[in-house]
Amino acid sequence: MKLPEKGLPEDKIFEALQDFRKNDVKWKDGRVFGYVFDPGAEVQHTAKQAYNEFLSENGLDFTVFQSLQRLEKELAAFGAQHLRGGDQAVGNFTSGGTESIILAVKAARDYYREEWPGLTAPEIILPTTAHAAFYKAAHYLNLKVLQVPVNPRTYQVDPETVWQTITDETIMLVGSAPTYSQGVIDPIEELGKIALEKDLWLHTDACMGGFLLPYFKRLGEPVPDFDFSVPGVSSMSMDLHKYAYCPKGASLVMYRDKSLRKHQIFACAEWIGYTIINNAVQSSKSGGPMAAAWAVLNRIGDQGYLEIARKKLEAVKKITAGIPKIKDLRLLAQPQMTLIAFTSDSVNVFHIIDEMNSRGWYIQPALSYDNCPAHIHLSVSASNVGWEDKLLEDLEECTAIAAGMPEGELVTSLRPMLQDLDLSQATDEDINGLLAMAGLEGEGLPDRMAEINGVLNLLPAPARKKILVSFVNDLFVQ
Repeated sequence: MKLPEKGLPEDKIFEALQDFRKNDVKWKDGRVFGYVFDPGAEVQHTAKQAYNEFLSENGLDFTVFQSLQRLEKELAAFGAQHLRGGDQAVGNFTSGGTESIILAVKAARDYYREEWPGLTAPEIILPTTAHAAFYKAAHYLNLKVLQVPVNPRTYQVDPETVWQTITDETIMLVGSAPTYSQGVIDPIEELGKIALEKDLWLHTDACMGGFLLPYFKRLGEPVPDFDFSVPGVSSMSMDLHKYAYCPKGASLVMYRDKSLRKHQIFACAEWIGYTIINNAVQSSKSGGPMAAAWAVLNRIGDQGYLEIARKKLEAVKKITAGIPKIKDLRLLAQPQMTLIAFTSDSVNVFHIIDEMNSRGWYIQPALSYDNCPAHIHLSVSASNVGWEDKLLEDLEECTAIAAGMPEGELVTSLRPMLQDLDLSQATDEDINGLLAMAGLEGEGLPDRMAEINGVLNLLPAPARKKILVSFVNDLFVQ
C-alpha cells in the first residue's frame, strides 16, 4: 500500500474495506461453525457503540484513564463470582485466551522461581488435548513441555499418567473445561488432589467453557466441578469473546488470590522514561474491547444467557444424536458442551469438509495426532441454532458423495515417503519443493483443500510445523 497524495473521502474508504471482505466466510447466515460468535444484530449494535465510546482511551496507564480500571475490576469481579472464587479471587482482562494462558504460565514460572530457588529447568505437563497456546507460552517463557496422552475412548487426561510423569522440575499441571478438540471436561478434581499433594500449580483452561458450563449445570446437565470450588486450582482462563458473545478480544485470567496473581505483573524501572507497570502482556491498548465486553454482559443479562444456553444445548443434543445415524460417521467422544468432534473410518473426512464448504457451510478440519484420527470439528454457537436439520441432511449427502472419491493421486504417491519424513536438516529449497507438491504455493489457497490436508495429515508433527511456518512466512510477503 502507498499513501494517497491526498486523503480519500469516507465513502471510498469503506468501499475499499468492503472489497477486502469479498473472500471471507459469510458468518452472518448461521452456517459457520467456528471462529465467530454472533449474538445477533441488537447486541452487536450495543457492542459496537460501547467499543467506539472507549476506542481512544488507552489502557497503558490506569491512573490517567480510571474508567478502564473500574471496568476491568468489575469484569474481574464477575469472573470471580461466575467461577466460584469467593472474595479472595482476583483477575485481569486480556486480549484473548492465548494472552490469558501466557500470563498464567508466567505467573506459575515466576512463583516457583521464588519458592524453589534451586529450580533450573521448569516443566509443564500437558495432555495432548491441551490448547496450542500452552505450547506457545512454554516456547516464549522457556519451559519444558512433558506431554501425556489422553484416554483414546474418552479423550480425557488420566490423572495416574500425570502423577507418573511428574519430576523434581515440574511446576504446572493443566486440565481443560472442556477440551477444544472433543468438548470433554478433564478430571479437574483428581488433578487438584495431585497439585495439592505435590505442591504444584494447576491451571484450568476454561477459555471455551468457563462462561457457558455454569449455565449448562443450571439446566440440569451433569457438569463436574472444574473451577475455584475445586481445591488445588490456582488459576483459570475464561474467554468472554466466545460464549459470552463479546467482541474480540476479550478474556479473563483469574487467580485464587492476589499472592499468585502478583507474579503475572511486569514492572520496569531500569530506563529513562515514564513508569512502566503492566498487569497483562500489552502496554498500550484500546479501552474498546473492555467497554464492549461490559456492555454485552449487561445487555444480555443472566436470564438472557440462560435462554441462549438452553437453545444451544438442544441443538447440540440434536446434532450429536444425528451424526452416528449417518452411514460411515461416528463421534469421537460424547461432548459435555458445544464442541463436537466426529470422524469416519472409511471415508476421507477432508473430502466431506470440501463438499460441505461448497454448499455454504464452514466446518473445521483437524489433522491426526497421537491416538486421535483426522476429524471434523464443530463449535456450536447461538447463530447456528435452527440449522441442525439442514446441517445433518447436507452432512449425510456430502458423506455419501465423499465415499465415492479416491484418496488422491498425490497423497497415494507420497504416502510412503512422507510418513517418516525428517525435515530437521531441510533447506528452504527443500521445503519450497514440498510446498509446491502439496499445492501450497503462490498467493492464497485453492477452493478444495482435501489434497493439501491429506498431505499434511501424512506428515509427522515436526515436519508439519516446519512446512506451515515456511508457507505462512511466504504468504505474508508484501
